[in-house]
Amino acid sequence: MPNKRDYPLLLTGQFLGAFGDNFLLAAILGPLTFQLLAGTLTEPQVNTQNALFSAVFFVPFLALAPLAGWLNDRMPKSIWLTGGNAIKLLGALLGLAAIALHSGDLAASRPWQLAAYFIVGLGACVYSPAKYGVLPEILPPDRLVKANGTVEMLTLVAVLAGLWGGATLFDATRSLTACYAASAGLYLLALACNARMARTPSDSTATLGRSAGAFVDQLTLLMRHPRLGRVLLGCGLFWFAGAVLRGNLQSWGFEALHAAGVVAIDNQKLALLKLGLIGGVVAGSLLAGRFHAIGDLSGSRFYGTGMAAGVLALGVIGGHGGVLLAAALLAVTGLFAGLLVVPLNATLQHEGDPATRGKTIAAQNFVDYAAMLVGAAFLQLLTRFEFTSMPVFVALASAVVLPVLALRSTRPAVAA
Repeated sequence: MPNKRDYPLLLTGQFLGAFGDNFLLAAILGPLTFQLLAGTLTEPQVNTQNALFSAVFFVPFLALAPLAGWLNDRMPKSIWLTGGNAIKLLGALLGLAAIALHSGDLAASRPWQLAAYFIVGLGACVYSPAKYGVLPEILPPDRLVKANGTVEMLTLVAVLAGLWGGATLFDATRSLTACYAASAGLYLLALACNARMARTPSDSTATLGRSAGAFVDQLTLLMRHPRLGRVLLGCGLFWFAGAVLRGNLQSWGFEALHAAGVVAIDNQKLALLKLGLIGGVVAGSLLAGRFHAIGDLSGSRFYGTGMAAGVLALGVIGGHGGVLLAAALLAVTGLFAGLLVVPLNATLQHEGDPATRGKTIAAQNFVDYAAMLVGAAFLQLLTRFEFTSMPVFVALASAVVLPVLALRSTRPAVAA
């Protein structure tokens, strides 16, 4: 039986795990800033590293989505909350070992670090369905909506804090050893929190074949739906743009700060730019709830176009108008992105069949991570053609505009 400690333990473990994921990524990419500053790396090479580390984290969510769903049905979800963080801990320890074995040779350790971050992504893959699926098992129904919102908000705070923390520690120590050790400590604490939760129910009759079949059927049903299929397109567009933005932001930030006259560029200053973008997404998310009722997608085209215009301005203006203007452009881009995605998410969850809501969320997650992987591939393709950071954003704006035109959605088939 669940106890009153389960929910606080879940929230604490979720925060620490998400903090660790973003802390580790910021630290892994931290050396690239100083190599770019020293002239030993080019912007396209930095973007390649960003795209690769993003891609290896996303791949498990695509390749193993049905397996992760089945494992979380077949075994107690509390087990996979602990297991997910244990796998992440293993990934951090592998990265730590790679740094130790190739001391002073960052290039030689890079393939092992990629493998380590893939393992972290694998842990996140099995953890993700458990963190939402366990809520109905530890809380009464009247608390579920608020609980889902709390998990999302804590995750967002963890992303912000993790990006800042990883950048700060690497700038202060210039030591990946310290950063991997710190991330391992975060995963260990998260594991300890989840391990203290009461054992949750399981379904011994669940089979992988049935789970995979139900997943494919639900994904196909949603993609073919005249309204919800477009909603999925809009959500995927948001995450596609987000993946390219995140991957290109390090080299773009370096170029923008340099153009703005900033001399002492480091990862903390680049992290501040990222926080501006994410802060804009948060503001847009909050405003979306005030401007639109559930199911109202009337602003989708406008918000999508606004997001594309913001990205275009980032590529054309960069830092030539000063740091404040660059930060404002990032915030405005994030604002339109938040206004775009929140009504789409709410519509998908509200208008989908309540009996298959869990499968709907799983299908949406699959589309979102597929879009992020395509975004990483798009960035890598541009990098191969030696696009620097400014032209990448111009190309992204062009790629976003056409799908935005398809966001005009039909009305709901039935009134909710």
